[in-house]
Amino acid sequence: MKLYTVNAGYFKLDGGAMHGVVPKSMWNKANPADENNMCSWAMRCLLIVHGNYRILVDTGMGTKQDEKFFGHYFPHGDDSIERSLSAHGFTTDDITDVFLTHLHFDHCGGAIKKEGDKLLPAFKNAVYWSNEHHWKSAVNPNDREKASFLKENILPIQESGQLRMIYATEGAEWMQDIRIRYVNGHTDCMMLPEINYNGRTLLYCADLVPSAAHVSLPWVMAYDMRPLDTLREKKKILSEAAAKDWVLFLEHDNKTECCTLQETEKGIRLKDTFPLSQLS
Repeated sequence: MKLYTVNAGYFKLDGGAMHGVVPKSMWNKANPADENNMCSWAMRCLLIVHGNYRILVDTGMGTKQDEKFFGHYFPHGDDSIERSLSAHGFTTDDITDVFLTHLHFDHCGGAIKKEGDKLLPAFKNAVYWSNEHHWKSAVNPNDREKASFLKENILPIQESGQLRMIYATEGAEWMQDIRIRYVNGHTDCMMLPEINYNGRTLLYCADLVPSAAHVSLPWVMAYDMRPLDTLREKKKILSEAAAKDWVLFLEHDNKTECCTLQETEKGIRLKDTFPLSQLS
């Protein structure tokens, strides 16, 4: 197995929303805001090359939306899925599987591309993976999540015939060396791949722990549907990660790719931070 970071670019979100009840005097030190209170965030995907499989975890927001949409989120930087894959010697056609942790626009928007008036899979040879419970909540969203679940990102996956559902139970193997953790605080049934990589566990954190600063338990996004559930889920998973020296892969941190944790007198804190390329 080999793992590669695939950067899909950067975008901006309101700092207060991303940090919940944490005061700006604290979070602004971790991720300084601009004059509009917006902070820059990564859309960091993961490529898993495993035997004959080339699995892409999440896809960023893509490029098919209009100027009005991008005016809210300010995509920036030179990174893209295509450039990042190319840097590792791959193309979008090489991807066999697209694993979508959840269907918010900044995680699945790049799964679909626009060609003329058509919305088509960006990875034409891939199987796209979601789960039935999350899919149902995404195609019939509650009023609070409507702005994050965009039908043009979601329905064309099903219409293409490339959609498959994951039925693995909590902690069970989805495929060899890849297990799935389900969490429900951020959104219904978000899936976190737990990867056995050369005898070390790497957890793709998606929006459970979007950045290194969010390792602190009270740092829960205002975007989360059930913040107290997020708090409980973080406590359970991060305690296990610290005890077993897991590596956390951070999807949205604009500087830090990976980290490990440690128990301290003040609770669970960062131990080491490093790029994925340093993990052997």
